[in-house]
Amino acid sequence: MAFSDNQIRVVGIIPARYASTRFPGKPLALISGISMIQRVYNQASTCKDIHSVIVATDDQRIADHVAGFGGRVMMTDVNHRSGTDRLGEVLGRLKTSGEHFDIAVNIQGDEPFIQPEQISRVIRLFSNPETEIATLIKQIDAAADLDNPNVVKVVTDASGRAMLFSRAAVPHFRGLSQDAWINNYRYFKHIGIYAYRTSVLEKLVQLEPAPPELAESLEQLRWLWNGYRIYTDVTEYETIGVDTPEDLLKLTNIS
Repeated sequence: MAFSDNQIRVVGIIPARYASTRFPGKPLALISGISMIQRVYNQASTCKDIHSVIVATDDQRIADHVAGFGGRVMMTDVNHRSGTDRLGEVLGRLKTSGEHFDIAVNIQGDEPFIQPEQISRVIRLFSNPETEIATLIKQIDAAADLDNPNVVKVVTDASGRAMLFSRAAVPHFRGLSQDAWINNYRYFKHIGIYAYRTSVLEKLVQLEPAPPELAESLEQLRWLWNGYRIYTDVTEYETIGVDTPEDLLKLTNIS
């Protein structure tokens, strides 16, 4: 698959909800005078491998704001369980209107400094015809991250295909104390950007939650449980996510 070929069309979709337990209205929060959602949109729009960027929201305030800065936006159902389901609705409506895309990228709406190269890297994984879902991983450098359940660990095979995602430190390094594990094994954490073949995404949104997913609260385990192939690539970029107002304060001096 050559992404310079105009026949391969890629859409970047940014799910954006107003309601949030920890940070209501997060997409509209300002960072040096520019809203978070506009920053994400602008970063995604500079990726040369994406043909169209769409914000998918369930809130009229976000929709009006995106339209106000000239972005493309779609209103979606308020009852979606996940960003994946929201993507599915957008793709269904695009298909109905006659717009065809081969690949859809789920771009997190709370990572205002996502790098276009990260987006391109995940898209280019589809040059492998076996890739159904693609995502990024980064080597873990801090031993404390192994114990942090908010840092999702990833185990891959030799080809980069994901075998397991877990909040636990996996694999368990037998025979060593845990503080020595990171010096004896390359552990990787998950970077939360996904891309899907659109034909696959249509099937993913029909799946029921799987037992390991319910245990770990990780949606990607549902896909592995059902036999879908997730391929990964290693990125050196550290993402800057915003989950709380306190996280936002750390970005005050970033332009």
